[in-house]
Amino acid sequence: MTSLLNRDRPPVFCPGCGHEAVVRGLDQALQTLKLPGNQVAIVSDIGCSGLFDTFFNTHAFHGLHGRALTYATGIKMARPDLKVIVVMGDGGLGIGGAHVLSSCRRNLDITLLILNNFNYGMTGGQCSATTPTTGLTASGFLSELEASLDICRVAVAAGAPYVHRTIATGRKLAEDLALAIRYPGFSLMDIWGLCPGRYTKKNRITLAQMEEDIKESCAISGPVAGNEREEYAAHYHRLASNAPAASKPLNVAAICEAPIHKRCDVLLLGSAGQYINTVGEILCLAGMSGGLHVSQKNDYPITVLRGHSVAEVVLDRRTIEYTGIGTPAVVVCVAAEGVARRKKVFGTLSEEAVVVKDSKIELPETRAKVRNIDFADLKIRSSEQALAALAILVQEGALLTREMLVAGLGHRYKGKMLDEALAVVARICDR
Repeated sequence: MTSLLNRDRPPVFCPGCGHEAVVRGLDQALQTLKLPGNQVAIVSDIGCSGLFDTFFNTHAFHGLHGRALTYATGIKMARPDLKVIVVMGDGGLGIGGAHVLSSCRRNLDITLLILNNFNYGMTGGQCSATTPTTGLTASGFLSELEASLDICRVAVAAGAPYVHRTIATGRKLAEDLALAIRYPGFSLMDIWGLCPGRYTKKNRITLAQMEEDIKESCAISGPVAGNEREEYAAHYHRLASNAPAASKPLNVAAICEAPIHKRCDVLLLGSAGQYINTVGEILCLAGMSGGLHVSQKNDYPITVLRGHSVAEVVLDRRTIEYTGIGTPAVVVCVAAEGVARRKKVFGTLSEEAVVVKDSKIELPETRAKVRNIDFADLKIRSSEQALAALAILVQEGALLTREMLVAGLGHRYKGKMLDEALAVVARICDR
C-alpha cells in the first residue's frame, strides 16, 4: 500500500506539536491495514485536530466543534463498509462529551482519536476539560476550579469496549492505531502530545515525564474486560431480523359522499381522559371515508393526564395546503379546560358556525348556533362525550353522515371497543 497523505496539503502544525506525529502514525496504520482511501472516512471538527481531514486522500467530513461523533455515526450507519475514524482534540471532547458517552454505550464500529494536549491550542491556550488543576493556561485560575477529566476511565464506565492511552511520539503509535481501527466495535485512543505553541510555554513538561504520567494514570490498554460485546450494527440487524414486520399504512377507501362542499375547520375542546385526540382521528378517518382530504393537529400539556386537550381537524374536498385553523365552522366543547385554552375563538365565530357543548359548560359570548346537550341525562360518560358530539353532528347533517362515522370507528377500533363506540352513536342517533 502507498501513503494516503495529501502531498498538496502537508501538515502545518507548530514545530514539535504531537499532532504531526499522529498524522504520520495514522498514515502508517492505514497502510498496514491495506485500506485504500475510498474505504476510509476521516471526520473532524474545530481546532488544530480539525485540520486532519485535509491531510489525507480519503473521504472526509469537517463539522461543528464537539459534534464529530454525531456525523461519524450517520456516516457509519449509511455506509457500514467504510472505516470511520474521528479525530478531535480535548476541546472537542469537552464540548461534545455527551456524544462521546453515547458512542461508548452504543458500540458502533468507529475509532475515536483524541489528540489531547491539555488546552485549546488554536484559540489562545485556554484551559480544557483535560487540563490538570496545576496547569497554567490563558484562563488564569479557572483550571483550578474543575477536576481534570480522565477520559479513559470515563469511557470504561460508559461501556467502551476498547480504550487505550498512549503518547503521540510513541514508537508503537502506528501499531496501536492499527489495532484500534481493526477492532470490531467502538475504540477510543487518548493520545497525549505537546502543544509547543501554547501549553509548554507556561508548563514545563517533557515527553519522558508525559510517558511516566501515562503509566501512572491508567493501566487500560486495548479491549476492556466486561465491556466487550456485539457491535451495534450487527446487534441491531440481528434483533431487527427477528422483530415482527411493521404494519402497512391504513388504506381508507371512500365509501360514500360527504355532505360538505368546501373546507370545514373543526375544533374539539376537552380535557385529559376524554379521548379528544382519538375522536379527532376518528373524524379524520370518517372524512376520508367520505372522500375528503383531512388533517389533524393536537394541543395538550406535558402533564398528559391532566389539563386541556384540543384537536384541530380540517376537512376539505381539495388538497389541504395549510393545516392551521382560522375561524372554525364547528366547535365541540366537552370540558372547561379546553374552552379556556381557546376562549378567544368564540368571539370570532360567525352566525353559521355550530357549537355542540355540554350543558354544564359556560362559554364566552358568541354569535354561533349553540347546541346544549345534557350528556349526563343521556347517560353518556365523560370519556364518551366527544364521540357523542360527533353523533349529534351526524343528526345536524352538515358535517358527516352516520355511514362515515361508523366507517371511521371501524378503522380506529376493533372488538369490544368498537361495540361500545357504536353503542354510543346509536344512543344518540336512534333516540
